[in-house]
Order: sequence, then C-alpha cells, then structure tokens
Amino acid sequence: MAKKVLITDTILRDAHQSQAATRMRLEDMLPACEGLDKAGYWSLECWGGATFDSCMRFLKEDPWERLRQLRKAMPNTKLQMLLRGQNLLGYKHYADDVVDAFVKKSIENGINVIRIFDALNDPRNMEAAIKATKKYGGHVEAAISYTTSPVHNEEYFVNLAMKLEEMGADTICIKDMANLLLPYDAYSLVKALKEKVKAPIHLHTHNTTGTGDMTYLMAIQAGVDIIDTALSPLANGTSQPSTEAMVATLAGTEYDTGIDLNNLSDIATHFRSVAVKLKEQGSLDPKVLNVDPNTLLYQVPGGMLSNLISQLKQAKAEDKYYEVLAEIPRVRKDFGYPPLVTPTSQIVGTQAVYNVLLGERYKMVTKESKALLRGEYGMLPGEVNEEVRKKAIGDDTVITCRPADLLEPELDKYREQYGDITKSDEDVLSCALFPQVAPKFLAERDKPAEPENAVRELFVEDLGN
Repeated sequence: MAKKVLITDTILRDAHQSQAATRMRLEDMLPACEGLDKAGYWSLECWGGATFDSCMRFLKEDPWERLRQLRKAMPNTKLQMLLRGQNLLGYKHYADDVVDAFVKKSIENGINVIRIFDALNDPRNMEAAIKATKKYGGHVEAAISYTTSPVHNEEYFVNLAMKLEEMGADTICIKDMANLLLPYDAYSLVKALKEKVKAPIHLHTHNTTGTGDMTYLMAIQAGVDIIDTALSPLANGTSQPSTEAMVATLAGTEYDTGIDLNNLSDIATHFRSVAVKLKEQGSLDPKVLNVDPNTLLYQVPGGMLSNLISQLKQAKAEDKYYEVLAEIPRVRKDFGYPPLVTPTSQIVGTQAVYNVLLGERYKMVTKESKALLRGEYGMLPGEVNEEVRKKAIGDDTVITCRPADLLEPELDKYREQYGDITKSDEDVLSCALFPQVAPKFLAERDKPAEPENAVRELFVEDLGN
C-alpha cells in the first residue's frame, strides 16, 4: 500500500563529504539550522563518517562540540550519524568497552539515529554497536553494504536483513555507496525485503553513475519507507540525488513527502553560498559533479577514485590509471569479493596500485591486505584465492571468530594514556580513534584558529562513504 515517503537530508554530512572532502564548517551550518529543523525531514544526517576526523584534522573544530551545537539549534529533528560497526569512526577494530562508551557519548551529546554498517557485511562486527545503541535509547539503523558479485545476490541481502532485524534493528538501510543498485534491481530488492522484514526500509544511494533518481523512484514504487537526498547546492554526482527534485516529483501523488518546496528553496539559497565558498577554497572539485557509468564496471566509489589518482600522481604514474582500474576487480575477486567501502576500498585499491606499478601481482603485499586475508576485519563474503593468501600471510592462522573477541578491554588504558591532555571522556574517545590527530588538536583547541590553507587535501578516507 502506497504511503508518504520520508526523507533524510545529508547536506550536513555525506553531501559535503562526497563533494567537498568533508570541509563544511559549523559556521556554515548554523545559519540554516532553523529552516532545516522546520523542514519536516525524518532525520538529518550530520555526524559520523569522515566528519569526526576532518573536524579536528583540517577545520580545527571539536566534533563533539559541533554535535552539541547542532542538537541545540535543531531540537525538533532526529539527528543521524554513520558508524562503521566495530571500527567506530576509525580504521581498526576497537574493544567492546570503547564501542559501548562511544555510542553512549554520541547519544548523550545529541544523536538519535545510528546507522551501523560493516565493510564486509559481517553481522558479528555490528553486534556491539547495535547492543549499545539499544542500551542507551538510540534508534538502530542497521545497514547492508550493497555491492554486486557472484556471492552478492538478492537472497544474500534479504537473509542479512532478517539477521540484522533479529539482532535489534529498528530500521534496515540499503547502503548503496557506489550507486551500483540499478532501478529495476532496487524495485525487486525492496519488494523482497518488504515481504520478509517488518522494520522500515531506508535506501541510501549516490548519483555517481547517473541512476540515483530512477533507483529511488523504482524503490518508492516497491514500498521503500525512507530515502536519503541532499539539498541541491551539494547534490548529484558523487553525492545524493537532490532533495528538491524528489520532493517535487512526489508532490501531489500518493507518495507525497509533505515537505514544502518553498521552504527548501530558502535553505538551499544559504547552501549555494557555502558551495561557492568551498569551490573558491579548492575543496569542491567540479569533477565530482560528473556522472561516470564506468563505476558500474569497476565498482569504485567516487572518493576512492580521488585517492587512486593521488597515489598515482605521487608515483608519477598517472598513465597507469586505467590499468589500475582494471586490476581492482581482479584483486577484489582474489580477496573473496569484499564490498568496496571504507576501509576495504582503500585496501583493495592500494593493493591494485602496487600490483600494477611493480609489474608483478602481489610482489609487495600491504599490511592491511595481509590483515584482511588473515581475517582481522571479519569474514570475507566469498572464496579467497588461497594461492594469494599463502603468498601474503604464509602459514599464519586465519581468524574465524568475531575479531573483537580477541581484544582485551582498552578504555581504561586510553584514559590513563591520554589523562594529561584530556578534559572529558569525549576527549579520550577522540584520542583513541585518532591518536595521530586528536592529541595535537586538543593541545591547540583553546588557541585562536588560523585560516586553513586553501588546498584540497586528499586523505585516506573513502569520500563516497
């Protein structure tokens, strides 16, 4: 039965992460908050992903303070964040006590909805974060990292969704980070999920391949409950389809969002000036607005492409770009078809670069590739090429348990380690997640901020995530 479609707007997180290297400042957000709060969104995605790191590393802002300010400025709207399961917002697995503390503090500081995903779709890596979100009264949005491969079919995703619902998911998100979910496949998958899962279905895609709006429209016809969109100044390309376009498309139909287009137009005016500023300071590269159907062939999310180009430039080997793109699917197959999303996208991408540049496949295996093949990140979805695994890790034992079961509690260790420079548990968690960045940031926090060097800095973060 048709019903009103709900909207999550990503303008405060994924939109600028995907298009402008996560460089939007709090001062760019606050003037629009009153309008955003009244717009009638199901939620506003405003935290998590790469924002936490970028706040400290590039903008000299405290991510926790940003969250508190946004909560105060938007008291009537659910605030949403993206969390990488046992990785939280970092790049390694943390012990369960750190996961529990991080989720607790996120909710205390203003987060309502936590979208929890795992790069390998290993539910064991989402378990601790789901339990903690339930425990502290948050809304669990458990996400399926969508990809295509011989092992990733509709039945695989439906079974995964049923498992996540059993684990306590309040909503299920189809997280299509590289815009690989094509319109008719979206219709079929949403239909199948609605038959087997009671929880509302939330669909997240980008417009990297140019199919995002069509994918949403077909998913809506199949009964999807919530979709992710971005206000037009930072929509499309590697970002989400435009909020205004979807609201206008559904207006007056049985799926009407109930959101007023005139109100959105006023808010978009503010973000247009923000987009101009981001462009002028070099953070917003016009290339991110291009549609690239090649993504369907290589499955490389937009931000990962930026990282590959950067690595090849450093090696003075930009002419090898297409060779590397062709090598990525081969490495992915050898590694058991992991979805390409942070951190697996960087691991597979970097290994492909080495394979091409050194002229021999797996002549040099990165420590992250070894960890992935050793099972440190969790269970790989498909069959691993055992010859490659042997070459990478020799006779090392492959981990088959939940990787976090091998970790001792570590929160007290972090409290002791960073006690001299931290003023709160939030500060301790910042240091635990980003030990290279947070201590330096905290030391400088109370000094007047210096203007950022207007250079688009590329860092090892999957911007399309």
